Amino acid sequence: QVQLVESGGGLVQPGGSLRLSCTASRSIDSIMAWYRQAPGKRRELVASITSGGSTNVASSLKGRFTISRDNAKNTVYLQMNSLKPEDTAVYYCEAYGYWGQGTQVTVSS
Repeated sequence: QVQLVESGGGLVQPGGSLRLSCTASRSIDSIMAWYRQAPGKRRELVASITSGGSTNVASSLKGRFTISRDNAKNTVYLQMNSLKPEDTAVYYCEAYGYWGQGTQVTVSS
């Protein structure tokens, strides 16, 4: 079993940046991913990263969002730049089919 704890969400103005963190209770020798779910919408994949550092970012978010991980800290990060109101959602971390509790990101002026 794995516990995942996200942090770093909050309220930010359009054009601003946030960095989300997700720390696992043990080492993850597999893909870690970020998803998001906006009100009334399906959960969608934002980005994923293998244990070796290969990344995949949703095409609509490339250039603004970056995923990275620190295996020594069992932590995956999501750097979000040039945020837009449509990025407002609860952001979830996932690994091995386990999910964190989510962290709210609100982009509003």
